[in-house]
Amino acid sequence: MGQRGVAWLLALPGLAVLGGVVGLPLLYALFLSLTGYSFLRPSYHWVGPARYQEAFRDPYFLHALGLTALYVAVTVGLTLVLALVLALLLQQNLPWKGFHYFVVSLPMLIAPVGVGLIWKMILHPELGILSYLFGKVDFFGDARYALFSLALVDVWQQVSFAALVLLAGLRSLPKEPLEAAYVDGATPWQAFLRVTLPLLRPVLVVLLILQTLAEVRTYDLVYVLTRGGPGSATDLVSYYIYRKAFLGLDLSGASAMGYLLLLLTLALVAAYYRLLTRG
Repeated sequence: MGQRGVAWLLALPGLAVLGGVVGLPLLYALFLSLTGYSFLRPSYHWVGPARYQEAFRDPYFLHALGLTALYVAVTVGLTLVLALVLALLLQQNLPWKGFHYFVVSLPMLIAPVGVGLIWKMILHPELGILSYLFGKVDFFGDARYALFSLALVDVWQQVSFAALVLLAGLRSLPKEPLEAAYVDGATPWQAFLRVTLPLLRPVLVVLLILQTLAEVRTYDLVYVLTRGGPGSATDLVSYYIYRKAFLGLDLSGASAMGYLLLLLTLALVAAYYRLLTRG
């Protein structure tokens, strides 16, 4: 047996566990999406693609998809911009550098449920410090502010990881192109736009993929902070699928919606991959 065979043999137990933990539930969900199974009618009668057709006709599901697309665009965009600013600042020779690293890393170390509870108190309309400073504002109870408030809480947590990844990317860049740009008379801003940013593109695209995957499946913050409300102002697609399955008791319909979301996410990842490998 060659080295390649030994490598596959050593990886086999891990692949078997991965197949059992990930593959079997995916196959079972696919099977459920092609049946009419629900908790009220626990029978596996075959309906074919009917549940997928119903999903496309469900106005609440389509609303949740559109809301999620807006949410992903806002959160991923803000996260990448703020993370890049933080990474550039952390790259400078600042005093107390270890303390700055700790502060930036702290949100990433808190569980999403903990983050939700912390910000629920900070933004509470009666007890929250922001309402005390700026007047009574119901950040999560007013449809005008709820989605943006939820997005800001999410960005606050996600920006830590993104900043550290970008900082690692900045430190791995070769110094010669940047030095050559300064020799040619480039300003720091020109050097950043024409040298640093293009060299950082692979890291940015990988981070874009990771952040998009994280935001598409946002559920815990919605559950803790808004439960999809007020009305359906923050009813993101992951939370809607949860409600469909465990409150509406329609397991096959929720499975079909989950697979549609999976396919849309894979299409996004494929587009990002083409962006990464282009040129």
